[in-house]
Amino acid sequence: MKNWQWLRTDPELKKKLLLREQVIDLLRQFFKTRQFHEVETPLMWPVPSAEPYLEVFETELLSPTRPPQKMYLLTSPEYALKKLIAGGLGNIFQITKAFRNNEGISNKHNPEFTILEWYRVEADYAQLMTDCEQWLVELVKKIHGTNQLVYQGKKYDFTPPFICLSVTEAFWQTLGLSVDQVTSIDALKSKALELGYQVGEEANYEHVFNQLFLNRVEPMIAEQTKPVILYDYPVELPSLARKKASDPRFVERFELYVAGLELGNAFSELTYLKEQKERLLADLALRRKLGKKAFPIDQEFIEALEAGLPPTAGMAIGVDRLVMLLADTAQISDTLFFPLAV
Repeated sequence: MKNWQWLRTDPELKKKLLLREQVIDLLRQFFKTRQFHEVETPLMWPVPSAEPYLEVFETELLSPTRPPQKMYLLTSPEYALKKLIAGGLGNIFQITKAFRNNEGISNKHNPEFTILEWYRVEADYAQLMTDCEQWLVELVKKIHGTNQLVYQGKKYDFTPPFICLSVTEAFWQTLGLSVDQVTSIDALKSKALELGYQVGEEANYEHVFNQLFLNRVEPMIAEQTKPVILYDYPVELPSLARKKASDPRFVERFELYVAGLELGNAFSELTYLKEQKERLLADLALRRKLGKKAFPIDQEFIEALEAGLPPTAGMAIGVDRLVMLLADTAQISDTLFFPLAV
């Protein structure tokens, strides 16, 4: 049976699905009361993101007056939102659909999903950490009437401050690796082989890092009974984040976790045109090396950077996973009126 059919007989599913409306209303209220402008950007664009490991949905724009044009459903509104910031719009947010192909359908992933993105000008990732604490505490308290909730039989406390842990601290606690070792592909490969993981000669830094991170670090994070902000990621991992002035081996980026769910990704935005071009070209080169379709660079995005992007920090939150947490369900399909079937 489909969810719309279950709604007729399952009051618990109806409650979970309607919680989605409340969550979106509260998120919108949070940013509106802080004078953020809500914007709309296209879901379809002629140039998709260059991120190496993401696949896009491709379609075709037909017209009686010009040749067909390839178009792509966006994996994120990030580029469009930054263009609006370059245009001088100030603090902005959007709640919209996004699409990712070739990632399968699972209890935590649907190819079409809802995303919240917000951007603060004249700010860095530290301010976004404060935002996360404020809106997440507000949501939990307004929905559950307390700073605590139970998710899948385990109690979680949302009383600030959240647990803040650097990536290097997490690797030290779980794997005994030093800062220098975390930033060395040879040291990571050595540790992976020591633990019995298969590491090919062609494995790049991101592959080995993720092998250790997903198998050792994330389970440790999942054990915590408070939200976890994991910050300062190695610069080798693809992102549009700004390097740390105090240690350029890392970027000003963090991810938000609760109950083992990765809810969002944030960073101080990279605004330097030359470095941005170099990273985009490196991402495209990696896509080619991986045998994936390479796309041209979004020249309008480059023009926006040339026009000037103020110091900015931005974050993306997976709304469906947030609803999973607040509705105490392990299935993302319980948060969607029309989930795709497995």
